Amino acid sequence: MARKAAIIGGGVIGGGWAARFLLNGWDVAVFDPDPEAPRKVGEVLANARAALPALSDGPMPPEGMLTFADSITEAVQGASYVQESVGERLDLKHRVLAQVLQSSGAGVPIGSSTSGFKPSELQQGAADPSAIFVAHPFNPVYLLPLAEVVPSPANDAALIERAKDILREIGMFPLHIRKEIDAHIADRLLEAVWREALWLVKDGIATTQEIDEAIRMGFGLRWGQMGLFETYRVAGGEAGMKHFMAQFGPCLQWPWTKLTDVPEFTDDLVDLIAGQSDAQSGHHSIRELERIRDRNLIGFLRVLKERNWGAGKVLLDHDARRRSAVQDRAVQTPAPLEMVRLQVLPGWIDYNGHMTESRYLFACSETTDAFLRHIGPDMDYVATGFSYYTAETHILHKGEAKLGDALVGQLQVLKADEKRLHVHVSIEREGVVVASVEQMLLHVDMKAGRACPASQTVLDRLLPIAAAHADLPHAAGIGRFVGQRTEKV
Repeated sequence: MARKAAIIGGGVIGGGWAARFLLNGWDVAVFDPDPEAPRKVGEVLANARAALPALSDGPMPPEGMLTFADSITEAVQGASYVQESVGERLDLKHRVLAQVLQSSGAGVPIGSSTSGFKPSELQQGAADPSAIFVAHPFNPVYLLPLAEVVPSPANDAALIERAKDILREIGMFPLHIRKEIDAHIADRLLEAVWREALWLVKDGIATTQEIDEAIRMGFGLRWGQMGLFETYRVAGGEAGMKHFMAQFGPCLQWPWTKLTDVPEFTDDLVDLIAGQSDAQSGHHSIRELERIRDRNLIGFLRVLKERNWGAGKVLLDHDARRRSAVQDRAVQTPAPLEMVRLQVLPGWIDYNGHMTESRYLFACSETTDAFLRHIGPDMDYVATGFSYYTAETHILHKGEAKLGDALVGQLQVLKADEKRLHVHVSIEREGVVVASVEQMLLHVDMKAGRACPASQTVLDRLLPIAAAHADLPHAAGIGRFVGQRTEKV
């Protein structure tokens, strides 16, 4: 039975939390008095469904059930985790958290998405301050892994550790902040950059677009995979951080910045910045910008994942934690395994506007590779000198995929032994098969150049799935030769 998370507040952040939990198999109850909340959460969830599975190299768990509660009490009842994401008003948060505590079970973690308040402020007057802490995420919550976990001395240490385990379970990176402080860590850094950017616009030095270009064309790319201090360590050359500090440390005394001075928020300044921002990207709707952002983030995160670096390491660790659960489901509920979700990109289509033949093979390879990683032969396994090689592939085209179509790759094990793996892959669009692929793979000793038995660890994962799939019906066309007639689809 799926566990339940209660989300109090269904805005952009609350909707992101709901999507993160739902797509990781949790049931979610949302409470928000706004009558538009179901629509808003639904739009965030639609974006998440299109984006989050693209980061996983294994099948996603069955999606949890989403409900909208009529009260905080209804939302919280039976929840194993509660996340408060209401507006940044301390009096409002106090009222909401008091109601949550009245209805939640003892020892249930209650996280707050606050970007500025300290946990001790949230805990003021609470019946059980030990359960309330800060779990500050970053938008989009369903893609970005960071959650700043900030306890106070009043918190129960075991509860905080349990909350961190839950966040890891849904693919997040809980950064435990050792001392509570206003605005935590990340927002304090962002505030410093934001202040300086406001001055640059106000003083006519740069437009909003020019400042954004300076970030995304330069240090933003470095920060995304190395952060601040590691970036500067590299900038110090072979002598490292000490050399960097000696060379650039004195600059901190120069009158470069206005970090201690805040520009007055006049109507003129607001109009200036809003006008430049509209000129910069006002031709896109907010939902279009969100989808563009998500696709770009997926690309960045996939690259980091391939290199087991930064946020990519969090994604790899999340895949590894889910493997055993997926293995159990595959054996207990025999069915073809959903291994990948893909989207037809502009470079995938031919002059007819359809997905080109090579991309069907690519989609098949992505599906099979995801299954191999699932049973064990990943890059670390290949580094030991062993791998599965494809010996034969047969693609049967059954439909057409077009630009923007969402595709799902499912895999059924037809037969497997120590050396051979015979699989059937179906590439589906909205539940309809557009191509099926039959493959025979051999386990190979790469140094010797010949087939050999797979490791026992791999077989322990593979053979139970093969046994569970043994009685599944075979799709039409299995074992057919090229040109053989098959039933019309």
